[in-house]
Amino acid sequence: MKIIYLHQYFNTPKMKGGTRSYEMARRMVAAGHEVHMVTSIREEDSSSSEWSQTNEDGIHVHWLSVPYNNRMSYLKRILAFFQFAIKARKKAVELGGDIIFATSTPLTIAIPAVYAKKKLKIPLVFEVRDLWPELPIVMGAIKSPILKWAARKLERYAYFNSEHVVGLSPGMSEGVVATGFPKEKISTIPNSCDLELFDPAVNSGAEFRSRFPWLQDRPLVIYAGTLGHINGVAYLAELAAQVYKLNPDVRFLVIGAGVDEENVRTRATELGIYEKNFFMLDIIAKHDIPSVFAAATISTSLFINLPEMWANSANKFFDALAAGKPVAINYGGWQKEIVEKEGLGVVLSTEPNEEAARSLVNLIESKERLFQSGECSRKVAEEVFSRDILAAKLIDVIEKTHLKSVSR
Repeated sequence: MKIIYLHQYFNTPKMKGGTRSYEMARRMVAAGHEVHMVTSIREEDSSSSEWSQTNEDGIHVHWLSVPYNNRMSYLKRILAFFQFAIKARKKAVELGGDIIFATSTPLTIAIPAVYAKKKLKIPLVFEVRDLWPELPIVMGAIKSPILKWAARKLERYAYFNSEHVVGLSPGMSEGVVATGFPKEKISTIPNSCDLELFDPAVNSGAEFRSRFPWLQDRPLVIYAGTLGHINGVAYLAELAAQVYKLNPDVRFLVIGAGVDEENVRTRATELGIYEKNFFMLDIIAKHDIPSVFAAATISTSLFINLPEMWANSANKFFDALAAGKPVAINYGGWQKEIVEKEGLGVVLSTEPNEEAARSLVNLIESKERLFQSGECSRKVAEEVFSRDILAAKLIDVIEKTHLKSVSR
């Protein structure tokens, strides 16, 4: 097949950010399909208004300059979504193909996806990465009753113009069912683990540790990801202050960028722990991340206390599993159930209090529990969340959807 793959925020391993679409697309290519990725260049200094093209490991990638970052206001971000959506409509139709695979966020990716589907008379498979519009509404990004109505209409427009929908977690799939979309046309294919990239046998972490005098052989708790309002990474600063009273040797490291970055740094400074037991580094490319996880004692995945986020499928959670590291999370939902059932680490209280600090320190100070949790993480990564297994499932969904459309 010729697959038109729409993802506004596609990244290669040389770039900063999640690489799910790259990993899925290159496996589609390996399976014999021709893949055209329609995406954007997000750098502020990119001035070209024309499309450009590169080949990334067999993926034909079509780039359009639409500056975007997490520090932008909600309004500017929404404008970036629509700017890309409008221009991507024409590009998708020009490319032509046998099937369209579109992945959110943002949900506005449905605009070029449905437009091209109807123009080309080909099927559409839509992937849901976040439950929009619930999250932006809860976060206050969408306040107007009219905009809320329009966002919900766009959600239904995306689903009900799709031949099949893919949810990145059970909760996301349930959210799609709640709109009335047929359950039998929904598949749950979560984020996945890159077993080769994060192989514990290859990545020792020793070189990374040796670069920092404040780290060396001390216990290390990491957060590697976006520092947005919804992530609430100031939680980790508060937790580090509590942990310092119990075990001052434990080090905390935040790697990432985002609108909340200065707030996190300021809070750590106010607590008197910044560059004492709490440190921050800028976001790094995906191919450099394995050394960070290899150096970690525990990896964290964090969100503010918001039940709507419990259906998330955060990359950092799956990277930790692939690296064979214990995980610490501070939210409920399906990931909490997995952590507790499989013994992958610890579920912290939603507030960064003494109880949360004690839970974390107890895990750190128990070498046996640390080892067992790490072993369980890698086992679950290999048996349940292997990228090869889940990519094969996605490819099967796309192939069967195309086959059904051809046989009609």
